[in-house]
Amino acid sequence: MVDTTAERAAALRNLPAVERLLQSPELVGEPRALVARCARAMLDDARTQVLAGELDGAALAARFGGDGAVQELRRRIASARERRHRRVCNATGIVLHTGLGRAPLCELAKEAIVEAAGYAVVEVDPGTGQRDQRELAIAALLRELTGAAGALVVNNNASATTLALGALCSGLEVVVSRGELVEIGGGFRIPDVMKRAGCHMVEVGATNKTHLHDFENAITAQTRAFLKVHPSNFRIEGFAGVPPLHELTKLAHSRGLIVIDDLGSGLLVNAPLPGLDGEPRVEQSLAAGADVVCFSGDKLLGGPQCGVLLGGKDKIATMRAHPLYRALRCDKLTLAALEATLQTYRDGEPLREIPALHMLSATPDELQRRSEDLAALLPAGIATVVASESFAGSGANPAKPLPSFAVALRGGDALLTRLRATRPVAVFARVHGGHVLLDARTLLLEDLNALAAIVRGAISSS
Repeated sequence: MVDTTAERAAALRNLPAVERLLQSPELVGEPRALVARCARAMLDDARTQVLAGELDGAALAARFGGDGAVQELRRRIASARERRHRRVCNATGIVLHTGLGRAPLCELAKEAIVEAAGYAVVEVDPGTGQRDQRELAIAALLRELTGAAGALVVNNNASATTLALGALCSGLEVVVSRGELVEIGGGFRIPDVMKRAGCHMVEVGATNKTHLHDFENAITAQTRAFLKVHPSNFRIEGFAGVPPLHELTKLAHSRGLIVIDDLGSGLLVNAPLPGLDGEPRVEQSLAAGADVVCFSGDKLLGGPQCGVLLGGKDKIATMRAHPLYRALRCDKLTLAALEATLQTYRDGEPLREIPALHMLSATPDELQRRSEDLAALLPAGIATVVASESFAGSGANPAKPLPSFAVALRGGDALLTRLRATRPVAVFARVHGGHVLLDARTLLLEDLNALAAIVRGAISSS
């Protein structure tokens, strides 16, 4: 510890100069601005420690002597270069993991993003060269795939709900069941959305049970719409229920009202998926008469983050003309990825080509074989194939786990931390019963060899 002002001053004089560090042969080729920034930060940190009496001359010499200063600087440069939004391996078993970016994109969508990264057609007609609407191609695909008369895309489903309420119901009453006054991640609450959209919320029924007559009795001259909200991240079991959508729309339309159906995830495929039997399908909502249907693009659709709005031409036109739309519209990369994803639905095999759907539709036998293949790539005796439970994630049927298989590794939280720290690709898994579980449902076949190498490295480093 530094005891006197003189000793502190002597220690500070031994700090290397930034210019000397910039001339280090070991750092030749590194961007000068990056080296200078990291060097100044390193020296500022050391100076603060010296002045606080936490670092004396001897400790400073040990830290920065020889090539110590250059080595620490190289570590800082490497850390500064590292991007937060980097690729990871998802071994958690949660397919739509919000913390890991939800749905992984299909190959066509990834190619489309790369192609659109430079100049790309967004708001111009390629034939005439005249200004055009940016979502024309997306809207055409959505109409073709769903049968909706109109379509619009914004930056997420919270925006879609807000835009629908603000454009179609501002200043008027919107009736919603108490059992659907949900809060999702980030504090997004339906009552707050109603308020921000300028609507007057009318809640009806009880927490667990709402009847059709509750909606009927709530209608006044100021009522504009019924709002139906998918609960997404919770379930009420037992004596519970809300009126089915077709009954709501029949009542609403008989009174000149509209129905807005917020599907949350929203399934575009009608094929059965394990554990998702109760998830609402987009076509079913439209067929039941919903005037506006909205859902996320990066959940069960398997595309980029966005919010999809479907409905009648007049409703879509009203929302598109609303000032809020411009603040919520999507950029070229989102549009490119979404277009490619929807083309895969139209022309390809979505259950095979859309990664999220492919993972969700995997059978227990497939998952067991995948786990066995991974275990075979690891040193004998450290891996065991075990039965596991996985989840769709992002609010899709949260109460029902999906049977799965996983590779169990000894090491617990310590190994889990090392796996998350691996570079260039980190591994996210989970701990159960003191073992790290690598759930096969969210592991891609083409990643098994790379994952095995990462695990071997993490185990050997212990």
